[in-house]
Amino acid sequence: MRQLVTAKELAREDIEEVLDHAAAIAGNRSSFRERHAGKLLGLLFYEPSTRTRMSFETAMKRLGGDAVDMGSVDVSSVAKGETLADTVRVIEGYVDAVVLRHPMEGSATMAAEFVDVPLINAGDGAGQHPTQTLLDLYTIRENHGLSDLSIGIMGDLKYGRTVHSLAHALTNFDVRQHFISPESLRLPASVRYDLHEAGAQVREHTGLEEVLPSLDVLYVTRIQRERFPDEDEYRAVAGEYRIGVEILESAPEHLSIMHPLPRVDEIASEIDRTDHAKYFEQAHNGVPVRMALLDRML
Repeated sequence: MRQLVTAKELAREDIEEVLDHAAAIAGNRSSFRERHAGKLLGLLFYEPSTRTRMSFETAMKRLGGDAVDMGSVDVSSVAKGETLADTVRVIEGYVDAVVLRHPMEGSATMAAEFVDVPLINAGDGAGQHPTQTLLDLYTIRENHGLSDLSIGIMGDLKYGRTVHSLAHALTNFDVRQHFISPESLRLPASVRYDLHEAGAQVREHTGLEEVLPSLDVLYVTRIQRERFPDEDEYRAVAGEYRIGVEILESAPEHLSIMHPLPRVDEIASEIDRTDHAKYFEQAHNGVPVRMALLDRML
């Protein structure tokens, strides 16, 4: 694997190889600390990020390498009008691999055409976020396995790139996918079509109550204000899908609640103290999973 742009590129064998390697790394991290000494990872983040940026940097350093950061777009040559194609062609001459986050859907696909070093999509607008998907799958596998599961995905399904990537990747496994959202934030037709073509078991719902008792995993997403072209559209649905402790009364004891983070108020803080909360574990899993991916690609 030389590039990772979309979750559609990930076959089941690819996913299992990365997850198995991540588990090996998590179990004996010290064995990998000089694996890529002298290697450099270039971080090109055109959008804000905490977990993705820092976990990639941490992963590279734990492999013995280092990371260089483009820094804020405002103080880079992008502010002078430099194109993404020119930027990645310049940066590939400095580093051994590139991680790109960009607000434009399809940007990673375009950038991959201009570089010969490995390039990883760390999120392209409302498009895809494949490495988030890998750590999501790792978290699900560590808690439940990846066979005969019912997974509910709730919130912003229209603009949520983590949702689009995860939904595609789950078609490789024996799972039933339940999508819960207001009508205005349903899965895009293109994603529904792809899932149908892949033979996925998919159901769509406007409410959580009817499906919650049957779920093994509930994957909650933030209503992303920054993705809405219309502020009124955002206000109409903001806060409509929130998880409070009272919801746990009808939830299975083994239910895992996940979230790609950051959260605003869609999951009550009281849930953090329950065994259902897996979102901080999920975030921590980003390091071994991204270590495994970088090790494979480098």
